[in-house]
Amino acid sequence: MNNIKLYLDTADIKTILKLSKNSDIKGITTNPSLMKKNNIKSYKNFIELLCKKISKPISFEIFADNDKEIYNQALKISKFSKNIYVKIPIVNSKGKSLNKVIKKISNEKIKVNITAVFTYEQFKQAHSAINSSTKSIISIFAGRIADTGRDPIKLIKKCARYKKKKNIEILWASTREYLNIFQAKNSNCEIITVTPDIYLKKKLRNYNLKKYSIDTSKMFFDDAKKLNLKI
Repeated sequence: MNNIKLYLDTADIKTILKLSKNSDIKGITTNPSLMKKNNIKSYKNFIELLCKKISKPISFEIFADNDKEIYNQALKISKFSKNIYVKIPIVNSKGKSLNKVIKKISNEKIKVNITAVFTYEQFKQAHSAINSSTKSIISIFAGRIADTGRDPIKLIKKCARYKKKKNIEILWASTREYLNIFQAKNSNCEIITVTPDIYLKKKLRNYNLKKYSIDTSKMFFDDAKKLNLKI
């Protein structure tokens, strides 16, 4: 995919190790919810294993809720490997801004991926907290914004116009469908996350729609036969 980087979004170790070898996968993102889904027991072992096998950018998220613990966790996570971005939500679980600790961490040259960004004001706050010489990502949760019935494209384009720091990349997060890759590119995002399922849909790019119609009809017909349906 030209001009936009695909980051694989999962905590499935086998899938990460397999798909990260593909040249069009430019990085990896994870989070505690994905780790829970994949039954990750040891965060330390998880980080060490992936960093040993992967040299591409990879984001690991803090799991603390106050500035002091967030700072300490960010330091520990960042020291595992130079390709790590530390994921920090723009607010904690109580809605308190984490800008102060993000700024402190960024000023110490630790790469950050500021996550759970949903509004223009949050984007501006994240932008202001990032040191202009530290590589950073701001993740706008386009898919979850769309879940509320709002179009995220307008917001992302507005954020892209506001962005003044060249060290910041905008990431389209919580991707819902393959079409989002093209929407993210046209919205001037530098990165988009893709789940393994969405990534594998690349085989359908520009697929003949008449043939796809036949394929779909055949799938319904075959499944009905397997069920031995009768009326």
